[in-house]
Amino acid sequence: MGIITIAALCYNTPMIKAFIFDLDGTLVDTLEDIALFMNGILKERGWPEHPVQAYRHMVGRGFTKLVEAVIPAGTGVNFGEFHDYCFALYKDLGAGQTTPYPGARATLAELSSRGAALGVLSNKPDDIVQKVVATLFPDIRFGFVRGGLAGKALKPDPAGALEGVAALGASPGECAFVGDSDIDMLTAKAAGMLPVGASWGFRGQEELWEAGALRMLSCMAELLPLYGLEP
Repeated sequence: MGIITIAALCYNTPMIKAFIFDLDGTLVDTLEDIALFMNGILKERGWPEHPVQAYRHMVGRGFTKLVEAVIPAGTGVNFGEFHDYCFALYKDLGAGQTTPYPGARATLAELSSRGAALGVLSNKPDDIVQKVVATLFPDIRFGFVRGGLAGKALKPDPAGALEGVAALGASPGECAFVGDSDIDMLTAKAAGMLPVGASWGFRGQEELWEAGALRMLSCMAELLPLYGLEP
């Protein structure tokens, strides 16, 4: 299915008051940082490294799943110890060399200044999500920022998204959930929110459409019409 922009579909768009964003692959480009970090640990152990592009399909389901994905098949490693070792190093990484996608800061600032409620929900560990958001978007007013927490279900379970929209003071039907993966679209649908695909992210349009995206962005500014603003 070809790309259909927000502007072309705004005639039948519900009134949106709040936006919840995925982080990696949606607001920030972390792919090379993640690949560099994980490949460094693999090299340290004498294990095969993965191409940067392979990480597009390893991320998105939380840190534990990422660690599982990088370990070579048949390796007799104590997973718990290896996971904890990786996590201890990852927590210190912070934002690393990560940068926001073009237009992300400007669009978020415009939405926030006009009264839109903004949130971030990621499967990335919460400590790191908080650091990345605070470092890269220090002037953006987010009403909800959450990553993966012990005892809390990860996306595509809708619990986090519903917690977020409640914190933002909106109903699910008044919220757009913006993400770059099938997980994000499934989360949006399960929570009763508008599923909006970020076509520039890690996974691409086809996966987003197939997972239920109802709108597709080609750039961040195309969010503005959902809030009644000119792109």
